[in-house]
Amino acid sequence: MSARKYAITLIASGVLLSTVAGCGTTHSASASASSAVVIALPVQTSPDWFFPVLASSAYTDTNTQMYTLMYKPLVWISKSDGVDYGRSLASSIQSNANGTRYVIHLNPKWHWSNGTRVTASDVVFTWDIMKAASGNGNLPWAYGGAGGGGVPNDWTSVTAPNDSTVVVTLAQPANQTWFIHNGLGQIVPVPKAEWDKYPNNMTQELTWIKSLANDPTAAPYHVVDGPYQFSKFEPNQTWSFVANPHYSGHKSAIHTVIFQYETSSASEFSALKEGTVAVGYLPASLYASRKSLTGDKLWPGYLWGFNMARLDENPTAENGLGPVFSQPYVRQALEMGINQEGIINSIYHGQGVVEDGPVPSEPPTKYFDPAISKPPYPFNPQAGKALLESHGWTLVNGTMTNHGVKLAFPLIYSSGSISIEDTVELLKQDWAEEGIQITLVPETFDNLVATDHGNPSGWDAAYWGAGWTYQPDYYPTGGELFKTGAAANAGGYSNLTMNALINKSYEPGTNAETTKALFAYEAFAVKNVPYLWFPWIATLNESSVHLKGVVSTFNPIEDLMSPNYWTIK
Repeated sequence: MSARKYAITLIASGVLLSTVAGCGTTHSASASASSAVVIALPVQTSPDWFFPVLASSAYTDTNTQMYTLMYKPLVWISKSDGVDYGRSLASSIQSNANGTRYVIHLNPKWHWSNGTRVTASDVVFTWDIMKAASGNGNLPWAYGGAGGGGVPNDWTSVTAPNDSTVVVTLAQPANQTWFIHNGLGQIVPVPKAEWDKYPNNMTQELTWIKSLANDPTAAPYHVVDGPYQFSKFEPNQTWSFVANPHYSGHKSAIHTVIFQYETSSASEFSALKEGTVAVGYLPASLYASRKSLTGDKLWPGYLWGFNMARLDENPTAENGLGPVFSQPYVRQALEMGINQEGIINSIYHGQGVVEDGPVPSEPPTKYFDPAISKPPYPFNPQAGKALLESHGWTLVNGTMTNHGVKLAFPLIYSSGSISIEDTVELLKQDWAEEGIQITLVPETFDNLVATDHGNPSGWDAAYWGAGWTYQPDYYPTGGELFKTGAAANAGGYSNLTMNALINKSYEPGTNAETTKALFAYEAFAVKNVPYLWFPWIATLNESSVHLKGVVSTFNPIEDLMSPNYWTIK
């Protein structure tokens, strides 16, 4: 999920300038060393894992945004989904013709905050942690990126022939763009000297990391190579970072960055209006009130991802519906009951696009197949009902029933957002027309993620509302999501054709050949409906006129803000 970031949440940002009141009202502003930026977290979401190798239960954009302030990635993915070597630890990467060997040269300018250089041994050590946490057995925690980028089974070796060079060898040929994006792109090194506590016992090492994962004040976090260092936190309220004076890159003009917990979208809007937030998100439910935010501008934007609902296809799924949900025709019928255009127009004020696959049409990238322009299962509850009936389901007391199994189940969804609540209420109404009955069960986002990732028998269907964003699977082949047994494949979806198409997209070739393979995977995902597709909604962002660089430096591909590039007017 989870991406990196599997992207699970859509980071929405809010800023409080200690010298600027910001949105809603206008006050004089001047940049100063005491300036503070407050970033409003997504509703009822809080960081809970600061170590840059994320556990599967903590694979959220919120956590990724936190550690990205402290640690530099080996490969920085640009706003156009390329590699920006100016912001990467790697200065260059050379691969052989069949994509089995990668020589990574580290830029010597990058240093840890204690003055020592970032070295190849730090990279190898971080890989060792990723590999251990991706293994089988009773591990202290599981790495959320396992299965993506060939991690760990396709990686034969990761070595450091000298302090400035890392060599990665793969077991089989690979699409070089895919591997650099999705494999090497997962590595965010930590300083080995600070974290290598149990060099001869990786189980103990993982246990120790877990004990510190949600304690960013712990000593090992004091040594970083990113633009900020962690400062302090108030439980369930704020998490503060201060500018790293020893940062080797673009130093922050803003002294303090504070992430703030939000109880609801309405309370976040109130903060915008009251002037305690200068950059934030406009709740769709309050779209009509946007003109009351007089001190800022609205900038809609699309992240690199898609919106969906998961179905639990595991045999032990609650109510015994795992074998039912594993049938493609059932998922197709459910898709016919999702009124995407109605959701966009009635709930999100036209700020969205209809999607029917895992690669979005917005933001525009070369990875979207333009041939996929017409949804194969458009909104049509009667057609969905007929499809179920053609496979032996009959309506009994208003519920589709087949051999005693009822198509009735709970849908857990992310609470705190009126727009999400309106969406699931509409879904319940439309599915009822097909004889599909659901019970709506609100959960905080953190609990929702923990449930559908950690308990294969405790849920049937889950709607995050915020969707999935592609981190670190920036090359969107779907291996992290849909391959049998992948770490983020919490619903247990399994299809041999899907596995084969994903594997084909990993193979090296010309640009035309690799594009053809990627598009073939996309076409099958659209047809097979591994997840239920929902419309991709634009984020409605608000930026104070006093804060510059928020829009221009935002990266929709990584779903990351770079406050060290912001300035106060």
